[in-house]
Amino acid sequence: MQSVLIANPKGGSGKSTLATNLAAYFAASGKKVMLGDVDRQQTSLHWLSQRHPDLPGIAGWEVEPNEPKRPPKGTELVVLDSPAGLHGKKLSNLLSLVDHVIVPVQPSPFDMWATEAFFEQVLEEKAIRKSKVQLAVVGMRVDSRTKLARELEQFLDRLEVPVLSWLRDTQLYGQAAAEGMSLFDLPISRAARDREEWQPILRWLGDDPHAWCDK
Repeated sequence: MQSVLIANPKGGSGKSTLATNLAAYFAASGKKVMLGDVDRQQTSLHWLSQRHPDLPGIAGWEVEPNEPKRPPKGTELVVLDSPAGLHGKKLSNLLSLVDHVIVPVQPSPFDMWATEAFFEQVLEEKAIRKSKVQLAVVGMRVDSRTKLARELEQFLDRLEVPVLSWLRDTQLYGQAAAEGMSLFDLPISRAARDREEWQPILRWLGDDPHAWCDK
């Protein structure tokens, strides 16, 4: 079983966008997926409640961060959406459940400041230091033409953590989410450009990013 934690201590960083789209991609590829929500707001599970039954199925899982547990037998992939302010024992407990961590970061000073402090803690975690858990970053809502985007790139270079991809600022994610959908549930004609940006993320997770190109 593969497991992915989406984490950033700052609210509004794009955690639920990453979590729901990852879950939907792997569900569309035929895997048995469980979407876990540790956030009190339950954003990802609310998205799941809007999902049409004709779309590829995703199971919901309300996770208590202080009580790590395993998903039901037969689950092939778990995606965990985490709360803002994640740190300390809650963070350690969640890291014990996963083998990959993706940190979404937006190009704003507030996001960069919060993320820097978060990485200082995460990189001290035993699971990360011993390479039991792989760690990477995804830039969210990035407009490559802006000064802030260039500053974000320089900031992430200093952290020496792999940056998987830069996801552009588009309304498509919000439009899809309102109906419990993802990029991977939309017609290829609408989402081709944005799906392309996901290829490095899917490749890092060990999947073939070309498998959906003709869907």
